[in-house]
Amino acid sequence: MKRVRICSVSDVPAGGMKGYDTDLGVRVLVVNSGECFHAYQGLCPHQDVCLDEGYFDGSTLTCHQHLWQWDVATGEPMGAAEAPLERYDIEERDGEIYVLQTSALKACELFKGVADATLARLDAIAVREEHDSLATVYDMGDPADDLYILESGRVEFVIGREDRTSLAGFMLRKGEMFGWAALLEEQPRRIARAVCMEKSMLLRFSGKAMLDALAAEPAAGFLVMRQLSALITKQLWSQGGQ
Repeated sequence: MKRVRICSVSDVPAGGMKGYDTDLGVRVLVVNSGECFHAYQGLCPHQDVCLDEGYFDGSTLTCHQHLWQWDVATGEPMGAAEAPLERYDIEERDGEIYVLQTSALKACELFKGVADATLARLDAIAVREEHDSLATVYDMGDPADDLYILESGRVEFVIGREDRTSLAGFMLRKGEMFGWAALLEEQPRRIARAVCMEKSMLLRFSGKAMLDALAAEPAAGFLVMRQLSALITKQLWSQGGQ
């Protein structure tokens, strides 16, 4: 677990909030409710507006641009808001505030319910990669050898074949997995292009290494593959073929 200093406790007064660019590669919003501190993604999930330019009344955080709102205690959307805020675990130590960075595996729906020891073994075979804004992670026709989990940043998809392409219509958040064709038989080539829309940190897994690790733990492997089928169905319904 990586601990990243964000600011001093005294930097954010009770009832206040401030945004910080961090070594995590993302902007983090620190909010002081008066009873405790909270940390969330620093940009609105709607149109990337800095949330520290918005409003905070002690319990509700409001983006000033289009008035999306969130419960500051949970990050859950309120009113017209359509997406939650990504929440960061924090620690106060000697008057300083730190964000605790855990592996995106723990936030990934694919591995929900998998034991921590198994997640640690999977994390050990991951390769962490940083991609610049507008970098292509993979393109249509590329070999489908690897799958990815987003640790930070944003990834957008274009789907199709040959000259018939279209935007898939969705962005990923931390902990979401893409490139799942690497876990399937007879799916050797990509039918989507994955592009980073801002500087992004990814966990890359060899599909074969992942399958070998899951085969060594049948119970975990069965759970992951069952959850994979549900995720594929969900993404196909949202026109997100990969």
